[in-house]
Amino acid sequence: MLYQIHEWQRAILGPLSHYADASAKMFSDLTSPLSHVPGAQRLAAGYELLHRLGKEYEKPAFNLPQVNAHGEEIAVIERVVLDKPFCQLKRFKRFSDDPDTIEKLKNDPVVLVVAPLSGHHATLLRDTVRTLLHDHKVFITDWVDARMVPTSEGAFHLDDYVAYIQEFIRHIGAHRLHVISVCQPTVPVLAAVSLMAARGEQTPLSMTMMGGPIEPRSNPTGVNNLATTRPLSWFKGNVIHTVPPNYPGRGREVYPGFLQHAGFIAMNPGRHVNSHWDFYENLLRGDEDDAESHRKFYDEYNAVLDMPAEYYLDTISTVFQQFLLPRGLWDVAGERVKPSSITTTSLLTIEGELDDIAGIGQTEAAHDLCTGIPVDRRLHRVIEGAGHYGIFSGRRWREVVYPQVKDFIRKFDRPQG
Repeated sequence: MLYQIHEWQRAILGPLSHYADASAKMFSDLTSPLSHVPGAQRLAAGYELLHRLGKEYEKPAFNLPQVNAHGEEIAVIERVVLDKPFCQLKRFKRFSDDPDTIEKLKNDPVVLVVAPLSGHHATLLRDTVRTLLHDHKVFITDWVDARMVPTSEGAFHLDDYVAYIQEFIRHIGAHRLHVISVCQPTVPVLAAVSLMAARGEQTPLSMTMMGGPIEPRSNPTGVNNLATTRPLSWFKGNVIHTVPPNYPGRGREVYPGFLQHAGFIAMNPGRHVNSHWDFYENLLRGDEDDAESHRKFYDEYNAVLDMPAEYYLDTISTVFQQFLLPRGLWDVAGERVKPSSITTTSLLTIEGELDDIAGIGQTEAAHDLCTGIPVDRRLHRVIEGAGHYGIFSGRRWREVVYPQVKDFIRKFDRPQG
């Protein structure tokens, strides 16, 4: 009933949020007589804050119509190249009418960004994609909200996630592909490439793994501790709910986005309270730049998706409770995952010094598993002063992390002999 109660709450708050939005505009629009009454700015600020607290946050758009590449402003078209029930493989195709620029674009390395399926939409990596587009052909996994997937499409397990990654790699072509995984997908990506290598398939030229739980027992964080202090039955009984009838996925069991969002807020409630108070004061001062930054951040942060229950519970059990990958005991669809089978794919691991999601050493552990990769084609970097989001988004990503990722990809952008 919890999901249904949430839907009733949403139905009640919806009209109130719309009313607050309209009122905020009436008291702030200079063409409105109400904007000139005493206290109008304070009323407008209060109504906008009420609107944002009660509104429904839909999936944001990537909104990357153009990018600077090779010194030119290049048009970018977002297109779906492979459409699966639980994920769309998207490409950000760059276009130019200058022959020299076209030739440079053709020679850029190909990158597959594997976005997390862990609450937020793939648009959380918008800054990652925007920066990569300067020098790369970019694909990304855009995971589908499970409440929008009919039950006729079947279940989605962690094994299916691994299979999706393998299919995407084959579709793009591994011969000049570099895979970047951020957070949660470092584990299934390593599994996917390991299995391909063990079968004798061609594997990507490089893997860049950023802030992921390869070895959750190394410097465990609050996220790790939550998974290890409760049995799997607790997660089944407390966070798994059924999609209500008003969605295409009605009847599907999921870990609802609204519960995940509550968990995000609970990790640091004081920071979010202060952020909203600062937003209110910025509106009173007329500081539109800071107010707009707040809107953009929370438009993304508050937009969450439902995860398939099977996939979520598999991840809790396999990754965070049994530690099957680092223990060498993980079987995917009957095949043992052996990272030591990887020999021709170069490896870069990146960790944030202040990461409170994946602690120091959790991602670096991939080097201990990928013993078949020569040492001269493996590299590890710790980014000083960076938290979890700082290693793939924001100024530190653009100025510190990305140049190292770019150089690594360029260095190994050729088949290994």
